[in-house]
Amino acid sequence: MNIVILGAGQGKRMKSALPKVLNTLGGKPMLGRVLDAVAQMGGSYSPCVVIGHGGEQVASYLGQHYPKTTTALQAEQKGTGHAVAQAIPALNKKLETTLILYGDVPLIEPSTLERLALLAKDGALALLTQNLDNPTGYGRIVRNTENAVVSIVEEKDADSATKKITEINTGVMAVPTQSLAKWLEQLKPNNAQGEYYLTDIIGMAVNEGVPIRTTQPNQEWETIGVNSRAQMAELERTFQKSLANNLLENGVALADPARIDIRGQLNCGTDVFIDVGCVFEGNVTLGNGVQVGPYCIIKDADIQAGVQIQAFSHIDQAQIGEGSKVGPYARLRPGAELGRDAHVGNFVEIKNSQIGEGSKANHLAYVGDATVGARVNIGAGTITCNYDGVNKHRTIIEDDAFIGSDTQLVAPVTVGRGATLGAGTTLTKDAPADKLTVSRAKQVSLNWQRPVKIKK
Repeated sequence: MNIVILGAGQGKRMKSALPKVLNTLGGKPMLGRVLDAVAQMGGSYSPCVVIGHGGEQVASYLGQHYPKTTTALQAEQKGTGHAVAQAIPALNKKLETTLILYGDVPLIEPSTLERLALLAKDGALALLTQNLDNPTGYGRIVRNTENAVVSIVEEKDADSATKKITEINTGVMAVPTQSLAKWLEQLKPNNAQGEYYLTDIIGMAVNEGVPIRTTQPNQEWETIGVNSRAQMAELERTFQKSLANNLLENGVALADPARIDIRGQLNCGTDVFIDVGCVFEGNVTLGNGVQVGPYCIIKDADIQAGVQIQAFSHIDQAQIGEGSKVGPYARLRPGAELGRDAHVGNFVEIKNSQIGEGSKANHLAYVGDATVGARVNIGAGTITCNYDGVNKHRTIIEDDAFIGSDTQLVAPVTVGRGATLGAGTTLTKDAPADKLTVSRAKQVSLNWQRPVKIKK
């Protein structure tokens, strides 16, 4: 089956320099969501995307993320029929059916497309229609007394009787490939918009006796298109609500289903709790019994069973072992790996470091490019000085070490097993195992009078 996706529109009402189909919904460009739906249908497809406004940006996005796609340029936007016509040279004429989709209708489900494609077998034309309580703005499906589709009439061309029809055209259709090219050549811009309407091929199919079959989507929101920021925001909430409902149905406890944002894939075990205002990006896994406090941002993370993530924590490309505690206000940057029962507390930042089982950094610390063993205590105000202005260097802290508060570890440096660093130490040489290492200026007390403010 051929796949054509229309994505040439400028989207003036979006008021954006970005091509409309590259605006994101659920953290992914709308066009990408349509292409993902196609990929999930099963089978091997090479969709042709019709580009126009911002075509170079769209083509660049496709090249990076969907290299099997091809593109066709619609230099002037003269309607949907004209857009599909630009893709005709790219189609495989040996394939019986051509499925036509829209890059700004991002939530179409693979199961809906599969059902539509099955209806288009044996030379039939299949339409995806929908019944709406308020069909204003949509083309109406006109049927005869035998309930057969005879035409589609656009809103601006409809008379009062036609406007009362509630069955609308979603624009999604599966058309016999050989007939499509012929019908597109016959289109005329005889309408209020002066455009070449793809929907006019329905009348041509009727005249030729081509069977026209219809089906409807499982969910109404599958066929909602986006033309403005307001519509984008509304559809985003609809999408997030559906994701939240899926989580609830699978046993995840949400403090408020209306206050969660998933911009990727969120996989949850049993008895997971997610508080309000959390954002999940990329691929996130929450193991059994994980508790996520309010207003956390978690991206591309593997969080194992029993972990507690407290409020306002940021986790990015990190792994957290079973039973660990993170936050509040903690930041785990790429490459952070926490072992079992580790503690990372408030205003602690971990980057490209491994924190061993049972180790703790509970207050105001920075650990970067470090390997920290088991049962290590890192005192408040401790930092690893890992960057010399040119290169990064590694700090090694072995098992059972105790790092006093306000310590600077100037990498590369090793703290031996069981070593203790006194508070305020600046460590520039390796600290031997099982010994106390202290680096401080001598404390002195002087006779000194604090200045007194003079009243003016």
